[in-house]
Amino acid sequence: MNKQEITEKILHLKKERNAIILAHNYQLGEIQDLADFTGDSLGLSQTAATTEAEVIVFCGVHFMAETAAMLSPHKTVLLPNPNAGCPMADMATAEQLRQEKKKHPGSQVVCYVNSTAEVKAESDVCCTSSNAVNVVKSLNEKQSAIFLPDQYLGTYAATKTKRNLILWPGYCPVHMQIGVDDIKNLKTRYPEAEVLVHPECRPEVIALADYALSTDGMLKRARQSSAKEFIIGTEIGMLHRLKKENPEKIFMPASEKAVCTDMKIITLEKVLWSLERMEFRIIVPPSIQEKAVQAVNRMLEIL
Repeated sequence: MNKQEITEKILHLKKERNAIILAHNYQLGEIQDLADFTGDSLGLSQTAATTEAEVIVFCGVHFMAETAAMLSPHKTVLLPNPNAGCPMADMATAEQLRQEKKKHPGSQVVCYVNSTAEVKAESDVCCTSSNAVNVVKSLNEKQSAIFLPDQYLGTYAATKTKRNLILWPGYCPVHMQIGVDDIKNLKTRYPEAEVLVHPECRPEVIALADYALSTDGMLKRARQSSAKEFIIGTEIGMLHRLKKENPEKIFMPASEKAVCTDMKIITLEKVLWSLERMEFRIIVPPSIQEKAVQAVNRMLEIL
């Protein structure tokens, strides 16, 4: 089948299954174009929970589909490729966190949403890249706090809030591909360009940027800014949506190496196969779901 035939079959099955398709901003362009909703992981899960759809096809990585399953426990959540994982999320396990909590008794635990449901269940409050600063501000200053799994987002939040955090040694391999020289070289070539980078980047990269923003934050800034050129310091899939929504502006990747291979293994063929066979279903055990959702809800109460 060609691409058009595959797309038509997906749309037919989507209607038949009463399904919606979610695509993270880092997905392939053709997946983003097919999706009912495109966005960041938590926002997509929240949106899906408000729909009448019975089936959620999450084109992202495993922890994102887990979050959708937690927020929509009575819906069927499918991940088109079970191998779509997140190296950073894998850098922290629930058992490792339990051991860390023993080293720092009484500590508050802030968990970035880019983590497994089991890790969320061991945490006090979740955060996203857009609200990490506000979540850290809300912490009890008299208690120590563990921030995981991303040390660079934690460093960014600590810097903005002047709080001391116990940082987990995790990181995003994709954002680590963006270096100081990448930004400097592009700024030399495009001196009028705004530099937007993700707070998962290293501090020295963030220091060279005009703004450190989540993917949704980048979209808003690109719409509102009078700048015509932008250097984008995040996974290159983000450029598809930025260009689509702002065709009159120019967007350049900070690094062509900033590619998440896990995001790219979800294809149209995989989405079709997923709807045909209703696989791979993501199920979060109730005992873990209940605790993990509490951490998510506490975050939402803060905002």
